[in-house]
Amino acid sequence: MGKLALVLCLAAVPLPAETDLGTVLKKVEARYNGARTLEVQFSETYIHGRTRRTESGRLLLQKPGRMRWDYDSPAGKLFLSDGKFIYLYTPSSNRVERMRARESDDMRAPLAFLLGKLDFSRDFGRYTWHREGDEIFVKADPKSPNLPYTAVEFQVTPDYRISRVQVTGQDRSVLDFHFSGEKRNPPVSPALFRFQPPAGAEVVEVGEAGG
Repeated sequence: MGKLALVLCLAAVPLPAETDLGTVLKKVEARYNGARTLEVQFSETYIHGRTRRTESGRLLLQKPGRMRWDYDSPAGKLFLSDGKFIYLYTPSSNRVERMRARESDDMRAPLAFLLGKLDFSRDFGRYTWHREGDEIFVKADPKSPNLPYTAVEFQVTPDYRISRVQVTGQDRSVLDFHFSGEKRNPPVSPALFRFQPPAGAEVVEVGEAGG
């Protein structure tokens, strides 16, 4: 480890009162596994102790494993994965951190599954869930204890869209993503996932990125 032209949504049919969670998860998988690209507006809130920070922008996802978080607030911030490397550009310091995607402990990484091969039974273990109105909230524990997060909670709409993802880190920090304006399969140029450092930016290799 979301932040989906106007989207032609499926008809918002309320979920049945006695919901079979397995069926709901399969329909969520079908929705996202059937997409090659995804665009969504996101709001991201980070909470850790007394620290609380909210940022927002646009998220683009493209199979296989490419993601681009363009921030409007703070303006110019960029988090990009080309499927092999992850780049985090912070405009306030004009600094780029580069790391291998498989080594990243950034909690945005779990969002990549939306355009990977989404398989709840493979990636997650124990589930708990509850309903609020027509929407379902699913909390899932990852099967591996070696990941940077300990739980992921999904909010699922009546048309099986994921409108919210909350990721709890090993350090008890929380990243809470809200998604809106989902577009499935918009035209996306591959060039958007090729990182070019801004002029004069310091590029720092993290982990074994330079190896």
